[in-house]
Amino acid sequence: MRWVWAVICVPASVFADPALECTDAGSQVEIGACVGQAETNVEAALVQAFGLAADAAKELDAVTGRTVALTALEASQAAWQAYRDAQCEAVGASYGGGSGTGIAITSCRVELGRARVTELLRFAN
Repeated sequence: MRWVWAVICVPASVFADPALECTDAGSQVEIGACVGQAETNVEAALVQAFGLAADAAKELDAVTGRTVALTALEASQAAWQAYRDAQCEAVGASYGGGSGTGIAITSCRVELGRARVTELLRFAN
């Protein structure tokens, strides 16, 4: 059996903590502002992606004559929001109240939000 190894080139930022993306920030205050803006952007993307997914779910419900797709999507979103909030609070708690706690929580929310946008867009297609 032959093994073939491939190298996939992706930008380092794909794997980076959102705080590490704040390359122009020099202080914790600046990093906090930067990740705060990233969270604002992700929240806007979440609203748009959920709207697209909801439209697709409504269309599916109309075509099938059922009313389950939209209800399931809404339940999924509520469960995801509860998970995100609990997970990011756990991340924050792991900082023991240190000065990086807020940045860690916000970075967590950005990371999970980006992943959720991707998931919601799969429903929309």
